[in-house]
Amino acid sequence: MGLLKNKAAIIGSGIYKFSKDSGLTELDMACRAIRSALDDANLTPDCIDGFVEYTEEDFDEILVARSMGIGNLVFHGDVRWDGAAAGSMIRRAAIAVASGAANYVVVVRSVNDSSLQRQKKAFGDRRTWESLEETFYSPYGLLSDAGRVGINVRRYMYENNLTNEAFGRITQVAREYGARNPNSLYFESPLGWEDYLASEVRIDPLREPDCSPPVDGAIAFIVAGSERAKQVCDNPVYITASAQCMVAGAQFKTDYYRPSITDQKAIESVGRQLFESAGLSHKDIDLLQIEDTYAPVVPMALEALGFCDRGMGVPFIGGGDRIRTDGELPVNTSGGSLGEGNLHGFNHIAEAVSQLRGNSNAQVKGTEHVMVVTGAFGPSSGLILGR
Repeated sequence: MGLLKNKAAIIGSGIYKFSKDSGLTELDMACRAIRSALDDANLTPDCIDGFVEYTEEDFDEILVARSMGIGNLVFHGDVRWDGAAAGSMIRRAAIAVASGAANYVVVVRSVNDSSLQRQKKAFGDRRTWESLEETFYSPYGLLSDAGRVGINVRRYMYENNLTNEAFGRITQVAREYGARNPNSLYFESPLGWEDYLASEVRIDPLREPDCSPPVDGAIAFIVAGSERAKQVCDNPVYITASAQCMVAGAQFKTDYYRPSITDQKAIESVGRQLFESAGLSHKDIDLLQIEDTYAPVVPMALEALGFCDRGMGVPFIGGGDRIRTDGELPVNTSGGSLGEGNLHGFNHIAEAVSQLRGNSNAQVKGTEHVMVVTGAFGPSSGLILGR
């Protein structure tokens, strides 16, 4: 399980700022984020010989290579399943550089989820998959991800005797972090408690602030083998462990056919794999960057990862102090999906890199290990990153 431990590192990180309407194509934003990551790693495009993208991107490795002058890709591939892809994409890049299949691998995610300026793959295989799902669920009013997830959340509330306001502190803390982050949609815009309580219910029991906003934006990383990373980078972030999981009978946000629809078995498996591979325990994790596409997923994930007992996620968070920067377990310190914008887990990895480099906008002192786990109600993936 630990064969890849610290054999690869992230040496470059680049972000194209989140917005509601970038005015750019996904290819353009991807290239800008990659350019920023290359500058961060002190590399030029001709150094890149590996490329990992998300399956349903609006571009491919040929377009990026041609646009940026990348001349010799000897390793390339793609990964799917939204938030579950984030850690899996870094894992694939780590396998490539650790095995010698490539020297420097670009990993990129670029989305126009807010402005919906899509081109190449808008009617690709995801459309086919969605039409199959809709055949079974649309007649019952499940027309959106929020509606589908809402069923699981309502059951979680019933099992744990929770009210609609139970998840508000999660959202409030996320927006506090986002207000400190210049890349966030909510920069300088925290959410007051009374404003949260007065917010509209999007789909019962989820209020509007409990649902992460779609964004336009892009994030890219450069991954290299650890020995090479030491030679070219002053502050490499080591991939201490990586994992992914898709449990039996899994579906994507319609995972209703298991004995319990409120546990997160895939996240539980990913957490177990990460701890075993890294040789670390819960007390070694300085902060978490975890799935928060919808606020209730945060306590569910805390339970699945073993940071608190089953059913105790909401009491563990309490008034929010425990997950703030000076708390016992800081969570999603860039704002995450709720307080920064939903880039399907990639911003969680970017924040982990910033924390380990010591340049986060919400820096946690003495950070040595950060756990990143994304993907809920379906496949999941994760990383432990370290200095």
